Amino acid sequence: MTTVGYDVEALRTAFPDWSFFFSDEGVLYATRRGVRLDDADILKGLHQTVSANDVETVVDLLQDQARVAAAS
Repeated sequence: MTTVGYDVEALRTAFPDWSFFFSDEGVLYATRRGVRLDDADILKGLHQTVSANDVETVVDLLQDQARVAAAS
């Protein structure tokens, strides 16, 4: 599935700690809400922002971020 026509509200409901937006080129970005990662978090594998050309990849990235955070 591509990002075109996708209901971003479903993503906001599923991942309330993230903000979502599309670039002019149609790339979907997700960035953490109200959280600023420090160097230690980044070294653990956490990302402030993730992006991809399709919704499924962004969802996979966000689920991976949740796993990394839980393991920290």
